[in-house]
Amino acid sequence: MPSSYSTDLKLELMVTGEKAGLWGDITNTNLNILQQAIAGYEAISLNATTGATLTFTNGTTSNGKNAVLDLTGTITTSVNVIIPDGIEKNYIIKNSTSGSHAVVVKTNSGSGATFDATNKGFKLVYSDGTDVVDVALASPPGGSDKQIQFNDNGAFGGITMGTAGQVLTTDGTTASFGDVAGGASWQAVKTASFNAVAGEGYFVNTTSGVITATLPGSPSLGDFISFIDYARTFDTNTFTVGRNGNPIAGTAADLTVSVEGAGFTLVYVDGTQGWLIKDL
Repeated sequence: MPSSYSTDLKLELMVTGEKAGLWGDITNTNLNILQQAIAGYEAISLNATTGATLTFTNGTTSNGKNAVLDLTGTITTSVNVIIPDGIEKNYIIKNSTSGSHAVVVKTNSGSGATFDATNKGFKLVYSDGTDVVDVALASPPGGSDKQIQFNDNGAFGGITMGTAGQVLTTDGTTASFGDVAGGASWQAVKTASFNAVAGEGYFVNTTSGVITATLPGSPSLGDFISFIDYARTFDTNTFTVGRNGNPIAGTAADLTVSVEGAGFTLVYVDGTQGWLIKDL
């Protein structure tokens, strides 16, 4: 019975009694082919207009049997690198061609995996015998420069970078950049009485005299306002928080603060307790 050849790497498969005196040479050739398939590298020079067809010759080393292929040459149009039909194999492929044209790695009958005109990088591809697929990246990443890319229902999507100080947030369904929630928006130092606004923080300087901050007249649940003794002078010239019709800690009276270095936050809860004091 004559020798046969394996389907993909075309190794010579000998049978008992065959190839007398040649087993050593044939075995070494098979080992060299396996070396190609596991760790072999070869530069494949592409024709400028037609590309290249990889070879898989029976019982000998061939360029298509290598693990790593480096595509070289200057191309003047989009070209194909053809893997014959029926070959099942993985490849790492580097596109080192010159010229801004696409390179498609494909079988004779398939559509293949494409290096676009500007992609001079690497691809990990798999030939399943009828087509070549991009294993490392089944679909190209979404978005553009300065975007965060993510898996969006099985495909890549992109989110445009936010402005300085923003953070990436999600509502459980979509992601986006937004301002940090929950913290006070701190204002410039106050040296005279003022109307306080929910969500803001105030450095209060009573060095020159007492100061009153008037609270909002129609607050909502969770509204908060923060105050800090800027010059540590609340004990010399007091700081007053005007309640503006709503209780403070359940009391219908303004809040007067005379503690040096005091810093605190008022949080509105309801019409009974009004503004509750946090961290006085």
